[in-house]
Amino acid sequence: MGLLSFFSKYVAAYTVRQQNKWASRPIESQYNVFQSLIKGAENTAFGKDHDFENINTYEDFKKRVPIRDYEQLRPYVDRVVAGEADVLWKGRPIYFAKTSGTTSGVKYIPLTKESIPNHINSARNMLLNYMHETGNYDFVSRKLIFLSGSPTLEDKNGVFLGRLSGIVNHHVPEYLRRNQMPSYETNCIEEWEEKLDAIVAETSKEDMSLISGIPPWVQMYFDRLQEKHGGKKIIDIFPNFSVFVWGGVNFEPYRAKLYQSIGKEVDTLETYPASEGFIAYQDTQDQEGLLLNISSGIFFEFIPADQYFDENPERLSIGEVELGVNYAVIINNNAGLWGYSIGDTVKFVSKKPYRVIVSGRIKHFISAFGEHVIGEEVEKAMKAAVNKFPETELTEFTVAPMVSQSEGQSKHEWFVDFENKPKDMDAFSLYLDEQLQQLNVYYKDLVSGNILLPLQIVPLKKNAFQDYMKSIGKLGGQNKVPRLANDRKIADALMDYAEK
Repeated sequence: MGLLSFFSKYVAAYTVRQQNKWASRPIESQYNVFQSLIKGAENTAFGKDHDFENINTYEDFKKRVPIRDYEQLRPYVDRVVAGEADVLWKGRPIYFAKTSGTTSGVKYIPLTKESIPNHINSARNMLLNYMHETGNYDFVSRKLIFLSGSPTLEDKNGVFLGRLSGIVNHHVPEYLRRNQMPSYETNCIEEWEEKLDAIVAETSKEDMSLISGIPPWVQMYFDRLQEKHGGKKIIDIFPNFSVFVWGGVNFEPYRAKLYQSIGKEVDTLETYPASEGFIAYQDTQDQEGLLLNISSGIFFEFIPADQYFDENPERLSIGEVELGVNYAVIINNNAGLWGYSIGDTVKFVSKKPYRVIVSGRIKHFISAFGEHVIGEEVEKAMKAAVNKFPETELTEFTVAPMVSQSEGQSKHEWFVDFENKPKDMDAFSLYLDEQLQQLNVYYKDLVSGNILLPLQIVPLKKNAFQDYMKSIGKLGGQNKVPRLANDRKIADALMDYAEK
């Protein structure tokens, strides 16, 4: 065991003890965060506009602070971006995380000196949890790769501006930086395919032990590595590769192909980071769900997803949620986001401690016919079908409605890039449809009532999703295709990539 691995053993034990303290007292932990946030923003423009001085309870807060998305909070954010201090949080941010919004164009998410530890320490704590539970300390003494955005930062009225993953890159602890890959110069390459080739060239002869990134883009990295090494399995290229860290999408559709490329199963760790905050992380290998980050500068609220678009939806604190209910996530944090809807939905799978699974996006659903199919349901249905037809491997898929003017001819279309197709596509499609019916009773009623036809699979040419993302200028390690949509914007574009 190297010196760094030896040191990590004791830090991991301490970190887990501290984590267990706040995780075992969730109501108290969230109350302490709430009080700290209200006090920290009391004298800001937002705090004065919303009477923070007289907020003592969560009920007081709900009466004064409405739910907002980015566009609704934008008048305050624009003042921060223009250089004004003490607007949403005391002082000025130290960074803006730049992200793309579907309705707001480029979004500027403030990061403050108080909120940065949430992003940095959460990833660290996840790795320390893993070490403590598994006894695998050796990987930190070898090379670690993080497929991330460019760390190049711009100046925005005296505040550094960049992608969150690029910002976080500047805060990698010094004791890990010597093992971090790719190099700073390679990470700064903006064009994704050029960057990927440079990463392959730089890492292919290194002793990689941990690889982190969004699954579809890690698969691209593996494919390029295997091309360079004559088809060798990743475990033969990197014999000590033992940990795969991922987030951003559901792992299940990619699992089979990734493990096939690797040549064996390795331990995986799921993260749930967003530009607005590091929401949750996997704290154990043997329990479902991600540990909610309830003691890291974020006060959480939850709205039942089926009430989200109501005029006055129910707003719940951590002590009021129930297991198995689909909730929209609302955050309040020490970067000055208040009643802020991040657009994600989660379900609680445990209350001791509070663990969640990410179930989808509040605006990513199909309800063209009243079925309200969500991301979690299509993911589960596809996983069941792939398990039923084990020869099947897929690279990516998305789902959209096809509305026909002829009665009873409408349906859902599933656009799929298969690595290996099922031997019987008709049987696969039928089973997939049956699984979705079991998961969504409204969809079942529509199919049973002959309002919808059973789903149709549209097989796509190899690398169709990569080519599509490239065509719209979004090919890169941090971009992903929505799993489903209620319109045909993406679906119609993908028809150009359909197999003839």
